[in-house]
Amino acid sequence: MDMKLSRLIPVVAASAGVLALSACGSGGTTNAASSSTPSSSEPTATTTVTTATSSPASTTPAAPPAAQPADNGLCKAGDVKLSLGQGDSGAGSTFRPLLIKNTSSKPCTIQGFPGVSYVAGADGHQVGKDAFREGTKGNAVKLNPGQTAAADIQFVNVHNFDPGTCQPTPVKGLRIYLPQETASNFVPDEGTGCAGTKIPGNQLSVKTVHTA
Repeated sequence: MDMKLSRLIPVVAASAGVLALSACGSGGTTNAASSSTPSSSEPTATTTVTTATSSPASTTPAAPPAAQPADNGLCKAGDVKLSLGQGDSGAGSTFRPLLIKNTSSKPCTIQGFPGVSYVAGADGHQVGKDAFREGTKGNAVKLNPGQTAAADIQFVNVHNFDPGTCQPTPVKGLRIYLPQETASNFVPDEGTGCAGTKIPGNQLSVKTVHTA
């Protein structure tokens, strides 16, 4: 055999062995990658989320809306402006009309006796008894915007009472409740009232509302 050919045969054989090993290594890698792929039968995150959101919704009933106060057409404290008109004096008393003006944008109705009392101090505490209601309840008075009704008030000169019984007290004015109203208005009128509740008479008296 030729010497050159004998040297070439071992080289070719070695190259063929290298190629065979490369082919085997490539195949092993492919199989490992294939075996790492998850099976399609395994559960997924989507399945878990669907199960969590399938719980029944809450059946707690919603709270009912708050009831709105009925508009009965009566004059409210916020619908009016109150003031004291000019009056007359006689027999130890002064008589002045309580003027009730509708300052709202809608008509309102007023009927009966306003609640009247003296108030004093920074806290507006009541002084003495409420005004005595004199006479009978009158007819309803309808006030269109800008119109005025009146209720006559008698202010007794409390200095005519015994000081020990009267307990004279400086007052800042009057607290007024319109008929069938729970909120009050304040009318300034500085003077003197009786804090005592056992005076022989009424320091304040009021008549029913009438047209002004």
